[in-house]
Amino acid sequence: MSPASTGKAVKKVQPPMPAVDEAQIDFETIELLFFAYRDFVSDPDAILARIDMGRAHHRVVYFVCRQPGMMVTDLLDTLEITKQSLARVLKQLIDLGYIRQMAGAKDRRQRRLYPTLAGRELALALSEPQSRRIAHAMEDFTPEMRQTIKRFLERMRGRDEAVAIAIAEHDFDDSGDL
Repeated sequence: MSPASTGKAVKKVQPPMPAVDEAQIDFETIELLFFAYRDFVSDPDAILARIDMGRAHHRVVYFVCRQPGMMVTDLLDTLEITKQSLARVLKQLIDLGYIRQMAGAKDRRQRRLYPTLAGRELALALSEPQSRRIAHAMEDFTPEMRQTIKRFLERMRGRDEAVAIAIAEHDFDDSGDL
């Protein structure tokens, strides 16, 4: 008899977490980033909801429009997702006429992605309100202040090796949760 069929809740043993000095955590900036991201994606989310799409569609259309002719493998690397994760979304975008997939000119095994006119229009419609938000947020900023923000965002990118090491020290269950 499985634990789920007994009606009893199975208590999952959580792995130990590293000791953290709460005073060292910048909660204010973390919250600002959470809320800024929430609002930054809200406008495109509303547009996507009207056409039964989501953020995954947005990311694919965005990067294909920014780099027409990119290979599927490059898109997988850019988004840091698996083939399975991309397959459904890409198929929908192709079937709906937002993206077209073509074999490479030199290597027919390559799958290159191009936006259609509809795909380009969608990408622009999704990016415009985000660009407007950015412009509004930085309207009184000097060029130096704008550059500082860009440097900050560039430095936020990528995996923090200290975090990666701490996570690697713990085992994951089948769901990918710690």
